[in-house]
Amino acid sequence: MINNSSVLIKELPVDERPREKLVKYGVKSLSNSELLAILLRSGTKEMSVIDLSHKLLSLDKEGISFLVNSSIEELSQIRGIGIVKASQIIAAIELGRRIATKPKTRRLNITNPDEVANLFMEEMRYYKKEFFKVLLLNTKNEIIMIEEVSIGNLNSAIVHPREVFTLAIKKSASSVILIHNHPSGNPQPSREDVALTKKLVDAGKILGIEVLDHLIIGDGCYLSLKGEGII
Repeated sequence: MINNSSVLIKELPVDERPREKLVKYGVKSLSNSELLAILLRSGTKEMSVIDLSHKLLSLDKEGISFLVNSSIEELSQIRGIGIVKASQIIAAIELGRRIATKPKTRRLNITNPDEVANLFMEEMRYYKKEFFKVLLLNTKNEIIMIEEVSIGNLNSAIVHPREVFTLAIKKSASSVILIHNHPSGNPQPSREDVALTKKLVDAGKILGIEVLDHLIIGDGCYLSLKGEGII
């Protein structure tokens, strides 16, 4: 009698095999473990690729989010993964991240904070440190460039006005939007966040570059300091 917990891919009905399901029903029909199984391609003598995928996703309470901040060295230490499979996982995650955050060829026009949050959420919500980024905009509120200004620690990112506005001046930006994340997942601004924002708003006024907003990215949520009346 076959143990269902260790059933081999070839022993599953054709319509239940991850790759065949993807082709027939589309990628959205697959669970996280099935998507991971397609990447891993094979299991071990002791467990099927499906079992290996379940094992990988159960290593941490964060589930699939755990993989985002994992290194090749960490993953390759897991029995059944190794360097090749770990590299495939890391490469797939990085591809997804780059696709999610790359602006379209046609310049994206920013009209509300939701658009900015959607652009950065899937990348910045998983950061374990505070990252501070600046969105450079032209007179039509189109994105000129995204600049990473500072990487801090778990609680703060040290930012100086000259770092925020140097490239904005070079690129003749008309305005900027500030973005940083809170690794805690809570986007509520600290006193330091508010003080820094006001400092940058004042600096922007002197330079003639308006600070339109400052977004704080949390875990699946965000806060707009302009929306809160702080800007």
